[in-house]
Amino acid sequence: MINDAASPSEKFSKDAQPFFSVIILFWKGSQYIQKCLNALDRQTFRDFEIILIDNASPEPLPQDLLTSCPDLNIRFFKQNTNLGFAAGNNYGSSLATGQFLALLNSDAFPKPDWLKNVNAAVQTYPDCSFASRLIMAEQPDLLDGEGDVYHVSGLVWHRSYMAPLAQTASPEGEVFSACGAAAIYPKQAFDLVGGFDPDYFAYTEDIDLGFRLRLAGYRCIYLPSAEVFHVGSGSSGPRSREATYYHQRNMVWTFFKNMPSPLFALLVLFHLAVNLLLAINSLAKNLETVYLKAKVDAFKDIDKVWRKRKVVQRHRKVNNLVLLAAMDLNPFSPFLQDRRKVHGRRQ
Repeated sequence: MINDAASPSEKFSKDAQPFFSVIILFWKGSQYIQKCLNALDRQTFRDFEIILIDNASPEPLPQDLLTSCPDLNIRFFKQNTNLGFAAGNNYGSSLATGQFLALLNSDAFPKPDWLKNVNAAVQTYPDCSFASRLIMAEQPDLLDGEGDVYHVSGLVWHRSYMAPLAQTASPEGEVFSACGAAAIYPKQAFDLVGGFDPDYFAYTEDIDLGFRLRLAGYRCIYLPSAEVFHVGSGSSGPRSREATYYHQRNMVWTFFKNMPSPLFALLVLFHLAVNLLLAINSLAKNLETVYLKAKVDAFKDIDKVWRKRKVVQRHRKVNNLVLLAAMDLNPFSPFLQDRRKVHGRRQ
């Protein structure tokens, strides 16, 4: 329902161009989607549309879902094949009419002031993307992340993943990138860099997008006031071998495609050494076949990645020092992280 306390400018008009286009990609997890829409129905900022995409889900949407929230402007689309997270959200972006894209997982439930607080931040930080404060929906005393960390080795993790909520209060400010479970991007910037790389299919595609946005001059701001409860792996279940494969393959592609040449020359041996250590570590987890296939496939297509790299680097606007300042430079940081934080990114 529309909150009566909302100002006239905040109340949604179906005849006007919305400020936000909320893109929800549905693939299984039907037990969460109604709760997701209910959370959007309680938003105090009403100037948004919802683009709901059935990404060839093997589970049908609840029968009365599209009529359950009559005050929401829901545009529904159905795919016959699973496009993956990357191409699926690119498709949603192509349908969006809003100035900002608000990506929201179907197992994510924003607090009522989520879009209101993002809208306020847009006025303070023009031409930026935004990371939400993610809280574990099933363990609400723990954080699911405060934006994403990119380490100079190429490793990535959620900042403050599984940290106690009551003891963690990171201030509003810059992070490397936003987790795609609840990320906000200026549509113009998203389109400028080509959106997500569809070859990634899923996992680490949000880091790659954030990297390319940074190279193009767009920063990412973490908003502690933009709170979203997130189940995590609500559609895919606990980290699967398939998810591990995509994460490990895409991690290599992200480094090779985006790291500027001087930094690439300086860090590539470090990156390769880290990948070797990950492969060795996989032996203890009985995942050696998955890791080996991921790394072999990553380098099998490295020519294609290198061609993309030429395009990315040709449009780079930031200098190396500015880029480095957004990364984690501590060589010991990965060892100080819980393994789940470094290797267990959830979407």
